[in-house]
Amino acid sequence: MLIREELEQIVKTALQTAIDSGVLVMEDVPDCALERPRDGGHGDWASTLAMRAAKAAGKNPREIAQAIVDHMPENSLIDSCEIAGPGFINFSLKPEALQSVVAHVRNERMDYGRGVAPDVMRKVNIEYISANPTGPFHVGHGRWAALGDATSRVMRHAGYDVFEEFYINDNGNQMDVFAESVVVRYLQLLGFDVELPEQCYAGAYVKDIAQAIIDEDGDAWVSADEAERLLNFRERAYAYELAEQHRVCDSFGTSFDLWFSERTLYQPDEQGKSAIDKALDAMDAAGYLYEKDGALWFRSTDFKDDKDRVLRKSDGSYTYFMSDMAYHYNKMQRGFDHLIDIWGADHHGYIARCQAMLSAWGYEGSLEIMLGQLVNLFRDGTAVRMSKRTGEMVTFEELLDEVGADATRWIMLSRSADQMVDFDIEVAKKQDATNPVYYVQYAHARICSILRKAAGDDDLNLVALDSVAPAQTDLSLLTHESELALMRKMDVFPELVEQAARDRAAFRFTHYAQELASLFHAFYTQCHVITEDEALTNARLALCDATRTVLALSLSLLGISAPERM
Repeated sequence: MLIREELEQIVKTALQTAIDSGVLVMEDVPDCALERPRDGGHGDWASTLAMRAAKAAGKNPREIAQAIVDHMPENSLIDSCEIAGPGFINFSLKPEALQSVVAHVRNERMDYGRGVAPDVMRKVNIEYISANPTGPFHVGHGRWAALGDATSRVMRHAGYDVFEEFYINDNGNQMDVFAESVVVRYLQLLGFDVELPEQCYAGAYVKDIAQAIIDEDGDAWVSADEAERLLNFRERAYAYELAEQHRVCDSFGTSFDLWFSERTLYQPDEQGKSAIDKALDAMDAAGYLYEKDGALWFRSTDFKDDKDRVLRKSDGSYTYFMSDMAYHYNKMQRGFDHLIDIWGADHHGYIARCQAMLSAWGYEGSLEIMLGQLVNLFRDGTAVRMSKRTGEMVTFEELLDEVGADATRWIMLSRSADQMVDFDIEVAKKQDATNPVYYVQYAHARICSILRKAAGDDDLNLVALDSVAPAQTDLSLLTHESELALMRKMDVFPELVEQAARDRAAFRFTHYAQELASLFHAFYTQCHVITEDEALTNARLALCDATRTVLALSLSLLGISAPERM
């Protein structure tokens, strides 16, 4: 049982004892409402139970708090209770309570802090990146990748059943424009004087695709039927860019359960019904479709949208919103309880209409949008907008090649999604304490080194390091303030997982990992780990081992490696 759960039980028992003894008279008993004091000097935990019970008990909160404290049962957890302010009850824990955290972490290992998600939204679909397959990822896509991947990891550890999805926008005019761009570059590379239309894609990658076609087919397509050539080039360019997107995601350590093609929404099933048809049928059955001026409309104003939305235009073609509507209906039909989409902040105006469509089908509240702010790229404090290699936009892949996946992830996740990130390339490349990801990873590597030294074997792998400190160790020897501080910080981890998952706030683990690493470095400075006292050495090795596990776990939730050596 976690410390919080034990403490909750103790407080509940104290309240019930006060009621049974007649000191307090109340029928409706609120929960004990434990929280972490903002000021560490106010103890390890605080309860607002007395203030929440004031109305039911008909007493001043401080009187209620005193009654609870007076009836506190004997326990091995609480060192002292203090009534503060209008009726807070602050609890300071005994050292042995904190010491139990070490044993708990070492027993649970990478399952430490694993929780159980609320049943109402247990099965979650998280869709992110979802870039058009018409060009390389930009740096903003990299942030969506980091946010989506880390959010998925944190929610999964908190007990949610998470399904990660990439929506491929492979239907529509942009695909034809992409194909036309490749055709023009193909002809230019073969010496034809052809101008690139303004609407076409001008990036150097288009020339690469055109050159690949020349390498395979030569000039065979120069005199070919234009429609046939456009179709051929479109499919080849699409396959090329999609493969590139897969490769870059793999290099970043991001994987998806499904890459969902927009095109499939228009393909009929065995009954002759497409996903578009099914979504429209369901919306029509709900009564929110109408025709006007030859177009088909969705009555989204019934759900607080600022205007109704066109689904099928008067010429019979579907709008982009129709694809989006069918896609989200398809996701819900696949059995998800909750949908999370990660979009760029410039898509803010699209939220109301998308939430309206889910509400119209009876799925109110099932769609959640995380808006990610952009990334400002710098090099030694100077803004960077162009690639040194191509003179164009810096791509996400170029950033990864120069900085590496770990540092990139850390910086992308260092702030909440709704805050812009300032990414200085040179700072990210530093291998010293000024670089936070290096600082945290170094703490993990240092602990591995300590454990190898204690074992007298410099070749031990991570699995073997688990057993360097004996399983049965006298943890009561861990009483130094730096040791207690480390244990307090590790005790926070399970609730941090729960809260970060609930708030979609994976960025909190960057701050947590830095703080834990800082506390370890302070402990290492103030306390010798390997001493003449074997029992003390074993206790401190156990503490090091637990810290190593929580550091590795924190990094893994961010998708960042925990190196054994640096």
